[in-house]
Amino acid sequence: MNELIEIKTKIHNIRGQQVMLDKDLADLYGVEVRTLNQSVKRNIKRFPTDFMFQLNEEEWKNLKSQFVISRWGGSRFLPYAFTEQGVAMLSSVLHSDTAIEANIRIMRAFVAVRQYIALQKEEYGLLETRIKQLEVTLEESLHDRNEIDEDTRFRLEQLEDALAEMRVDIKHLSKNGNPGRTTIKGFKKE
Repeated sequence: MNELIEIKTKIHNIRGQQVMLDKDLADLYGVEVRTLNQSVKRNIKRFPTDFMFQLNEEEWKNLKSQFVISRWGGSRFLPYAFTEQGVAMLSSVLHSDTAIEANIRIMRAFVAVRQYIALQKEEYGLLETRIKQLEVTLEESLHDRNEIDEDTRFRLEQLEDALAEMRVDIKHLSKNGNPGRTTIKGFKKE
């Protein structure tokens, strides 16, 4: 289980795809990065751009900035990113038992991430429905706003602002598929 969690942390969302970097894959396969990349280059026809691509400078900077300490060191080359299909294809070019076992673990991690994202999208939909219900209730309450005191009006405005902020958070999270955050500030799951 811990191994699955460790692998899941090495799956990144780049260009709207779930990918793993060549260094992380090389670590899991027990080979050097250059050995992995040489094997891929010798079999490049097996790796079209929807299986593997090289990160550009901006993508690499963004990815490194997500970590306080760079765990990739000072590589001279931009890393390659492998999609789930690219990882599966790696098993056809790396023939060791370690590579086969690592490939099975990685494929399980990709499946787990896909299931997690599907669950998150479902939860976001439920949250959005609940927020719409709360907004309707709030609108009904605000209809008679002129008849309430200033303190109550202030609290209702705060509630309205919090709901608007939650809506923005949900749209942002569902758009970016952020699997690291499971709760929204100010919302308790019933």
